[in-house]
Amino acid sequence: MEQFLNIPENYIQLFLVVIYSLVIGLSQRKLRMKNEVNDPSFGFDRTFTLIGILSYILYTIDPETKVFWGGGGVALVLILTVNYFFKLHYLRHYGITTIIIALITYCIPALIITQPIQFSLLVLVIVLLLTEMKETFISFTNRMDNDEFMTLAKFILIAGIILPILSNERIIDSINLTPRTIWLATVIISAMSYVSYLLQKFVFRNSGLLIAGILGGLYSSTAITVVLSRKSQNSPEYMCHRYSGAIIMATGMMFIRIMVMALIFNWELFLQTWYYFVLLSVIITGVGLAVYYYKTPTAEQLLNFNSIESDKNPLEFRVALIFAVLFVALTLITQYTIQHFGMQGLKVLAFIVGVTDITPFVTSLFQGSYQVVTNVVISATFLAFLSNNIVKLGYGLVLGSKANRKPLMIGFSIACVATLIVLLIA
Repeated sequence: MEQFLNIPENYIQLFLVVIYSLVIGLSQRKLRMKNEVNDPSFGFDRTFTLIGILSYILYTIDPETKVFWGGGGVALVLILTVNYFFKLHYLRHYGITTIIIALITYCIPALIITQPIQFSLLVLVIVLLLTEMKETFISFTNRMDNDEFMTLAKFILIAGIILPILSNERIIDSINLTPRTIWLATVIISAMSYVSYLLQKFVFRNSGLLIAGILGGLYSSTAITVVLSRKSQNSPEYMCHRYSGAIIMATGMMFIRIMVMALIFNWELFLQTWYYFVLLSVIITGVGLAVYYYKTPTAEQLLNFNSIESDKNPLEFRVALIFAVLFVALTLITQYTIQHFGMQGLKVLAFIVGVTDITPFVTSLFQGSYQVVTNVVISATFLAFLSNNIVKLGYGLVLGSKANRKPLMIGFSIACVATLIVLLIA
């Protein structure tokens, strides 16, 4: 640590030790006062500060062998052990968080002396956050389903274990299709769906249809259109604009999802199209918001309405495998179409693919698996968008309530016209 204003370095180090230890001790006192726990078995601010000072003194007495510092650590462990058994026997307190924090405080001087100041600050911040976030962790755990960690393990498996070991050699010589590229596309889509699920469940849990539409669009605008349309059938008429607006916003967010795919798989295409994606997303999401808030239900109506809660986790191996199969199938179909029917055939295929989720199709296009110029890929992509918007309008009209039809017709008409204009000028 460099000297500052000619102050000896050990003075600065001791000052930092005192400040760090005191802050940790004050946080412990505040936590104990907040929980209204009467625990006289261990100190707070002064005790933690003195632990830090003692550790610094013992460390600097013999910085080479650190015998005194190690002996002090052993003595502190013995004291804390006696303290813990006292708590168990007389107070019936079983937590050891304070003991662990005391040991971390003892290590603070060693961090300040041997590590960059930023690292010791990071350790201090982490300790303070973990100390204050007990209730947050309890609330977070209460929201978790029984299989939540199983889901996390699945994602780690498909992203961190399966992906790296897959071969990167082409399956077919004429097509840029390898096991790794197939699974990479699957992992990216799974990650986007998983993140949107976590945000909706743990961050925006009580935000209702608005967040359901936005985050659902990041996963699959087609799927969320079907889900919300079906739910609207059993909803009161005063919620029709809320459902319609959420569906339209999901379509607006679809362009952000596809833009991210272009960014990952095709930098050249991304540079040529990102402003089109952003423009369409802003226009259609804005239309969705206008529809959503056009006729705002009263506070009493919203109170009586049970807003959508989609706790279904989209990260399933079955879904990932279906995406992988569709991705391979559409890649092969696209290659066959280009070889036998040319660029016009590709555009027809793009329009046909719009009846399903277009993500596997555009992902295969973005990966550059075919001898196709970028402009044709752009045209095929926005044709798929246009077709998909028309199909989603059909889903909304057929599956949704009658009250949803007018706002959906208005919203998707604007979306289709905007997409068509971009298709013509791109």
